[in-house]
Amino acid sequence: MQATLEEMQAAASASRRYHPHDHPNSAELLPARIYAQLNVAEPDAAALAQARRYLVTQLEATQALPCELPPAGQDMAAWMQARAAQVGVAYEAYLQERRAGAPRQYFSGRAHALNFLLRVAPTKLVDGAWLYSAVKHWRDPVFRPLILTYLEELGDGEVAMNHVSLYRSLLQAHGCEQADWLSQAHYVQGALQLALGWHGDEFIPEMFGFNLGYEQLPLHLLITAYELNELGIDPYYFTLHVTIDNAASGHARKAVDAVLEAAAQWPDREEFLQRMRRGYLLNELGASTLGVIGSFDLDQEVQRVLADKAAFGRMMHSDYCRIGGKTVNQWLERPEGMRDFLAAMEQGKWILRGEPAGHSRFWRLIDAPGGEMFGVFNGYEKQVIREWIETGWDDAPRQPSFRALARGRQGVAEEPEHKAPSRLDAGLDALVAQLSPACHHLPPGLEATRLFSQCYRTRCIV
Repeated sequence: MQATLEEMQAAASASRRYHPHDHPNSAELLPARIYAQLNVAEPDAAALAQARRYLVTQLEATQALPCELPPAGQDMAAWMQARAAQVGVAYEAYLQERRAGAPRQYFSGRAHALNFLLRVAPTKLVDGAWLYSAVKHWRDPVFRPLILTYLEELGDGEVAMNHVSLYRSLLQAHGCEQADWLSQAHYVQGALQLALGWHGDEFIPEMFGFNLGYEQLPLHLLITAYELNELGIDPYYFTLHVTIDNAASGHARKAVDAVLEAAAQWPDREEFLQRMRRGYLLNELGASTLGVIGSFDLDQEVQRVLADKAAFGRMMHSDYCRIGGKTVNQWLERPEGMRDFLAAMEQGKWILRGEPAGHSRFWRLIDAPGGEMFGVFNGYEKQVIREWIETGWDDAPRQPSFRALARGRQGVAEEPEHKAPSRLDAGLDALVAQLSPACHHLPPGLEATRLFSQCYRTRCIV
């Protein structure tokens, strides 16, 4: 399947929860709906038409936003270098504060970090999608920087370097199934990337502009990687972007050079730059990274986790056990009452806050092999519950960093085995469909990407 069933269900669920007054667009143009309809091998004509209307609407929304890009295109390289220098200075200041004993700035704990990974998943699971339409222009050297960037987003066909595969593996490693509770705002960037990917031929300057904005190294990427490692979570997906997006020779520099070259070739340079700026500003729409991080509240999240389970569990418990004078089924009849249910479990000593989770009977029911509720909660949900229970535990052991854990289990990495290319002389045009956002991370797409990359790099780059 191009997108997992869980991802499709999550996007559909977000669309159903949408209320028209929450969004200026019609119900047809919901980001989650656009996302689900485009994240397939071959979107139908109706889905593509809706995606185009959505993209036009979002481009119109950027007209009210200020743009930080220099007015003269020739100043763009200097702008990029100054921006990268500012990020470097800010990150060094962050590191000095941390070395001096300051707490983490972003994540209060592992549950907070995993919540962040889930909320940005709709964007990360289509990483690079905005460049897909460039691939069909492999004969045109103007698109070369974008095509090379796209191939690198796809790992040149290596599953261990394919960005979507990396993020999927990261989520799976921590039991983070695709969340069906995300808002429309969490799908905006993913929907925009897919819409640009399928309509890039009509929005070429906008595609170049979006790429310019997305590939600039932000401060939050550096801090996120640092704090994920501290919390024992593999930061490689994020550190990979730190290295390949560098301003010296990486994607950030290629994006600037690509804009300048394309603007020089466009019939009307000023028109290109104006439209490019609108594409650049698309990066400002939807839920921001810092907004996502700042929206997490552990108390609210543990209540949400229990409320989500209430619909499935309210008729599944026997009545012999009462908590706070009610049966479990009675508590679960009111998902909005989970705060009171948690308080009743505390009062009844089912939960011992501020102590190791293993001391709580409720935790043993959901975590211990053979426990009556073992398997009900996934890895992320259990992390939320554990941290909520252990809040205030002063003697909690320090979480080893991911790199420290990795050093303890290092082995010899095996080189991936690939079949000898059987279609080396196949036309590049024939491979384009398998490089689509919904296909490239699957085995046929990975093979097609390896073939395309090999042929393109050896025969089309001079």
